[in-house]
Amino acid sequence: MKELAGRVALVTGAGRNIGRAIALELARAGAAVVVNAKSSSSEIESVAAETGGMAVLADVTDEAAVGRMVARALERFGRLDILVNNAAIRAVEPIEGIDAARWREITGVILDGAWICARACLPHMAGGSIVNIGGMSAHTGAAGRPHVVAAKAGLVGLTRALAHDLAPQGVTVNCVVPGLIETVRTSPSVHRSESLLGRRGTPEEVAAAVRFLAGPGARYITGQTLHVNGGGFLSA
Repeated sequence: MKELAGRVALVTGAGRNIGRAIALELARAGAAVVVNAKSSSSEIESVAAETGGMAVLADVTDEAAVGRMVARALERFGRLDILVNNAAIRAVEPIEGIDAARWREITGVILDGAWICARACLPHMAGGSIVNIGGMSAHTGAAGRPHVVAAKAGLVGLTRALAHDLAPQGVTVNCVVPGLIETVRTSPSVHRSESLLGRRGTPEEVAAAVRFLAGPGARYITGQTLHVNGGGFLSA
């Protein structure tokens, strides 16, 4: 079923793990996909080759770079319908080691980046969808990552605010919150408990939720937070 045929999606932080799975899933649904990362050129080129889309390096905290990325997407595909804000830095570090610069770095990518990308895409997205990728620790709290928790919690607020502002344009805005997912990590998981289902999820299971929210069956859903964690939120 190619329910997204003729649509164009931009997925940030899409070189690996959940972002890569989302790009592949949207392509399977028929969408043309713009695959973004800040610096992982070989990774996004590989994903773009798998999806038949295009790879664009851009720092999501840089308004000019994001503007150029959107312009390239429009030049290649002529439209932009779906934005998935997945770019993040998932750091775990001692709170005494987090200075103002580090705080701004983390929150800048996760929260400011989502806003900058949304703002750049909006003029071209009538009737489209924005899906923000949150984090379970934003709802449970976690030690060693106040910057990540605060930024991911901010994504929930941004989702609700944009849902109000963009409803007149027919743009839906939702947040998907992964739980314990089997990914390649540069930092340890902060969750001690497993899910109620007794296993970790897969990036593909998160991607399936994004595909649904971006598709025609979810046009009456906006401002919502969808937890994809096998009940892990209940047992955290």
